[in-house]
Amino acid sequence: MKDTTPLLPQRVSSVDAYRGFVMFLMMAEVLRFGRVAEAFPDSAFWAFLDFQQSHVPWVGCSLHDLIQPSFSFLVGVALPYSMASRTRKNQTVPVMWMHTIRRSLVLILLGIFLRSMHSEQTNFTFEDTLTQIGLGYPILFALGFASEKVQWGALGIILVSYAAVFALYPLPGPDFNWTSAGTTPDWEHNLKGFAAHWNKNTNAAWAFDRWFLNLFPREKPFEFNGGGYSTLSFIPTLGTMILGLIAGKWLKSSPSSGWLLKRFITTAAVLFALAIILNFTGINPIVKRIWTPAWTLFSGGWAFLLLSGFYFVVDVKDRKSWFFPLIVIGTNSIAAYVIADGFGSFIRGSFKIHLGAQYDTLFGAAYSPLVSGALVLLIEWLVLHWMYKKKIFIKI
Repeated sequence: MKDTTPLLPQRVSSVDAYRGFVMFLMMAEVLRFGRVAEAFPDSAFWAFLDFQQSHVPWVGCSLHDLIQPSFSFLVGVALPYSMASRTRKNQTVPVMWMHTIRRSLVLILLGIFLRSMHSEQTNFTFEDTLTQIGLGYPILFALGFASEKVQWGALGIILVSYAAVFALYPLPGPDFNWTSAGTTPDWEHNLKGFAAHWNKNTNAAWAFDRWFLNLFPREKPFEFNGGGYSTLSFIPTLGTMILGLIAGKWLKSSPSSGWLLKRFITTAAVLFALAIILNFTGINPIVKRIWTPAWTLFSGGWAFLLLSGFYFVVDVKDRKSWFFPLIVIGTNSIAAYVIADGFGSFIRGSFKIHLGAQYDTLFGAAYSPLVSGALVLLIEWLVLHWMYKKKIFIKI
């Protein structure tokens, strides 16, 4: 008997466009707005672009801070489609689990590899975006079989438990060695009162890494991460992926675009409200670098809002052609990630060899980072466009 079940869509253009936008922001780091802003210290325009292309020192959010949570969120969005595809191919659950474990390991190892490219030896660090996703991915996959009620429950348990671990970790005492944490007691971004439990490199995640990261071979013992990032952030990052998983199930089964947009926007509003209340009451600050529970909620709100925007324009209004450059990137996100992370300096160096050391001073030295970065970005996109045309898509 012929199977008349309609094929499930395996690519949603709005998701590819959103993913492409996120990856473009990452690739656009080569434009180095900060260098241009230094050349024009009185320019509010370049200062604004510099801020949006930089991570905030601690509490708060810039556009650049939304790259990693958006990428993690979209991993969750894609999972219901991936599971449906494998089910249609008659894959058994054990086979799916084998693929999940393999993907998790590849993501972890790829993240470590990329962070080790300019090191003398393997740099065993686990705060990279790919590594963080890989660490939580098997749990996300298990939750893919669960009901939405269980998924929301798991999110709540993860965030409350993670917050409790930080809250129960003792604050620095009068004899605390601040040098060992790479910070000072009078750092301008230190929080006071109960919120101090989430200060840079004096928290539970920092203590864990001082034990865990020193289990691996290192050039010298690990004491602190200069940016305050930590391995344990993969736990609340899993919370971000769960939000994406819920969004993906809604997207895949929505009865109408109006219903879906209402759910997305309402969820975003609730997440924003919860995060802002937690932040301003001092219960839990919005800090991306250690991925506080409030950050999971706040960035999750942005992810729902951005996805709803792309969905409305790309899918509802059918403006896919407007976003073709981003879709080229979004359909090959792993390739884009590796190219941006590993080949930018090689491309820039090649320009200097073949075009001359001063090739980027065409509009003056102040704009040289912008010129060289734009050319690097163009070459990277052309490579991805060639892969798109040849239907070469890197999947893990």
